[in-house]
Amino acid sequence: MAFVDRVTLFVRGGKGGAGCCSFRREKYVPKGGPDGGDGGDGGSVIVRARAGADNLAGLVHQKHCRAANGGAGGSANCTGRTAEDLVIDVPPGTIVRDRDRGHVLRDLTDAGHEVTVAKGGRGGRGNKSFTTATNQAPRQVEAGTVGEERWIVLELKVIADVGLIGLPNAGKSTLLSRLSRATPEIADYPFTTKYPNLGLVNVDGERAFVLADIPGLIEGAHAGVGLGHEFLRHVERTRVLVHLVEPFPSDGSKPTDNYRSIRRELELYSSDLAAKPEVVALSKSELTESEQVRVEMAADLGIEMIPISAVTGRGLAGLVNRVIAKLRTVPQEATP
Repeated sequence: MAFVDRVTLFVRGGKGGAGCCSFRREKYVPKGGPDGGDGGDGGSVIVRARAGADNLAGLVHQKHCRAANGGAGGSANCTGRTAEDLVIDVPPGTIVRDRDRGHVLRDLTDAGHEVTVAKGGRGGRGNKSFTTATNQAPRQVEAGTVGEERWIVLELKVIADVGLIGLPNAGKSTLLSRLSRATPEIADYPFTTKYPNLGLVNVDGERAFVLADIPGLIEGAHAGVGLGHEFLRHVERTRVLVHLVEPFPSDGSKPTDNYRSIRRELELYSSDLAAKPEVVALSKSELTESEQVRVEMAADLGIEMIPISAVTGRGLAGLVNRVIAKLRTVPQEATP
């Protein structure tokens, strides 16, 4: 099943049932009076975050979601059936927007959070409800009101404590597979990762954090070049960034320039995103002369760089400890 993180749906609440016009017909009761019941309410369309769901692929081919209509009222003061609500299950971290107005209806950050996106119509009143002292045999009834309708956009932003960023082939997927039980696709060509992968990193019996491998960014990503916006929005919910830099890029570019390129994309996309705590690591440190590259980069950029190797395991424990220390400085509530 392909990973899907953005879906547009048309939703419509059910129509309320019509009220009933009826009069009692009983033996020895010549003037039984009105007994038409009210119509039932239409069902509403509800979007609910469900634990265990990881993407929106199940909604790709479901472009229209309509709740059931309420039942009509009946004689003998019988109220029409109230229609069941239509519930759309989505992963936690899904933002629900009104497509045409552009505003956010709700950010479903946790399992169990829900929002009614199209309220069902109200059932109409039967003629019994119109009875008064001066109008004891009313014949007027109400039709049920129509349900709300709108186009909504479901946008998933992966919820993770730590986001792995860097240019393609920086070694993010390999690092994720070493630190967690995640099994992302790994190959020696750009853009192997087509969508974010999540893994749980267990530090000890009491501490753990969720690590997300964010697909490789490229220059111009902030403006939507490539799949820039599709990738960058997944980084927004992370609390700490781990920036991987490759010492010897296959395209001959300079590692320092590559680091600055990614930082520039983050800043142009969102100042809040660029301000997140960052841990910088030089990947593939098992390669000859990589240590010299690390020393030169640290001096040039004025930052601390951790040498790591997902192949030999060098520096991984130190990287995890540094991430844990950074996470302590950022409370969970501060995540957007």
